Amino acid sequence: MIEALEWALQDGEHALLVKGDMRRARERFDVAYREAAQQGDGPAMARAALGLGGMWVHEHRTAAGAAMVRVRQREALAQVDPGSSLALRLRVRLAAEEDYRGGGLDAILALLSETRASGDPVALAEALRLAHHCVLGPGHGARRLELARDLIGVASRTGRRADLLTGLLWYAVDLLLEADPHAERAVAELRLALDGEDHQAIRYVLGAIEVMLSIRAGRFAQAEQRAAACHELGVAAGDHDATGWYGCQLVTVRWYQGRVGDLVPLLTDQLASPQLSAVDDFPYAGLALAAAAAGDRRMAESMLARLRGSVLADLPRTGTWLPSMYAIVEAADLLADAELAAGAAKLLAPYADLPVVAGPGVACLGSVSHSLGVAAITTGDLDAAVGHLRAAVHGNLALGHWPAVALSRSRLGQALALRDGPRNEGARRQLTQAEQEARAQDMVLPRYVTGPLTCRPSGTQWRVELGPRSVLVDHSVGLLHLAVLLANPGQEIPAAELAAGPAVAASAGSAAGPAEAAAAGSAQPVLDGPAGRAYRNRLARLDAEIAELESGSKRRQAQARRTERDWLIAELASATGLGGRARSFTGSEERARTAVGKAIRRAIDRVAIADPVIGDELRATVRTGVRCSYHPG
Repeated sequence: MIEALEWALQDGEHALLVKGDMRRARERFDVAYREAAQQGDGPAMARAALGLGGMWVHEHRTAAGAAMVRVRQREALAQVDPGSSLALRLRVRLAAEEDYRGGGLDAILALLSETRASGDPVALAEALRLAHHCVLGPGHGARRLELARDLIGVASRTGRRADLLTGLLWYAVDLLLEADPHAERAVAELRLALDGEDHQAIRYVLGAIEVMLSIRAGRFAQAEQRAAACHELGVAAGDHDATGWYGCQLVTVRWYQGRVGDLVPLLTDQLASPQLSAVDDFPYAGLALAAAAAGDRRMAESMLARLRGSVLADLPRTGTWLPSMYAIVEAADLLADAELAAGAAKLLAPYADLPVVAGPGVACLGSVSHSLGVAAITTGDLDAAVGHLRAAVHGNLALGHWPAVALSRSRLGQALALRDGPRNEGARRQLTQAEQEARAQDMVLPRYVTGPLTCRPSGTQWRVELGPRSVLVDHSVGLLHLAVLLANPGQEIPAAELAAGPAVAASAGSAAGPAEAAAAGSAQPVLDGPAGRAYRNRLARLDAEIAELESGSKRRQAQARRTERDWLIAELASATGLGGRARSFTGSEERARTAVGKAIRRAIDRVAIADPVIGDELRATVRTGVRCSYHPG
């Protein structure tokens, strides 16, 4: 009869290696270790301590749990022959755990060489499996493939089915991480290998990959259902990644649905979970993106600040480093943080040709080139943005990632519109195609605003802006008219009122309307209508903006608004006659139409000389005549 200690060890090994039931394995190995320690059985302690390590690295997430297992493995190592297979396997496990936590590779790779020389197939299989887990970050593609192929090969020598399944899994993951066109064939091979006899731990990772493939196909409802089922499978298998992976998958689905801001409460709660990996920063990055999308700037900036000492310091590059950087770039764009976007882009640049895949295929956010393009938009380098986003569209097409294709195409349209103007044919074509692709997937694209056009005084000149484009033009009456029109999009303002100038306060009590005054040829104050309201509204908005900026300690921006307010008040004062009476405009509507139209066209010509794109947009959106207006987009 097998004694209780040996039975517990065999039951734990069967649960782990044959069934993939990590929860039961931990329970049985814990019982076995306690019994072995009580009996002073060093080899049994070593087998139990090895089993407590589990299938992967970093399986024990709480500080207490991880410390307990580490102490047991070291105690067991001291109780066995240093030259034994058990000692070598324990040293491999300890080295892998240490390297994974610290982001290094030296210790595990050195021991991998030692296991190759030892001729021990079990020790080699475990070293290959654990070393592979330590190199899931970008930049290790060739090394990963070598490790996976070696593990598949050595599995025939160990006789352990778990070694073959793990090798097939890592091989499929490697092809996914490198955007290899044969990746889905490798996934299919793994699926077939599991059909004969299931292995819960491997099945769970395969389930996560299938969620990712559903997202790539644009099947969001299916992906969400699979993610929920996958989460239940992970919990049942005792995989502590279940919480973090589910959150990552939900962020990806909601991001493409245009609803990532809805996840702020869920992600905030998940952030406190002790089961999250200590070396996984995606929960912070995902929450930063969700908060930025929801308009919660304070929370977004808080989460980003937590990342500056890890992801943004380029240490360590784990399997969630690229997704974290993706979320950081998108959050930086939403927050208009050009400095953050530029820093992230510098770190991402070496990996432009890779896909953004989380862990062993948990989720995919398309090509890294997309993030580089978004960062370039944020920093205003529009030529670079167009180049990166063209590459992103191509890369996402090759991946068959249809939501990412639509999003990158939409961003490409935005970059072209910012660079060449919203009326640019290429920009319109990309944006139209992106909208069509998005509708086919029940996907909501962000509305990227390339404007608005603004015209504001800047010292003795006027600053005309369109998105990131900006030009300074000397003062003219036409620019004053443009400022009124651009500040009131979609509103028709009579040319007679524009011609009268900004006499707002003095004309407030006039009883005669501008049309009647113009028709009668009388010298009446003519700014009681839309133009007068425009000036009054602008003053009110300036007062509100100044108060808000001052309350936020943004003194420089507040001073700029105050300068504009003082200038407008001075203009109003100069527009009044004796006794505070408003200046009048004498003449017909036709005279006003002609004078205002010429003044606006001359102003637009001057803007176009300085910046043809802004000039073209003004010509396309500003209408002159008896009534003048600005109609963006």
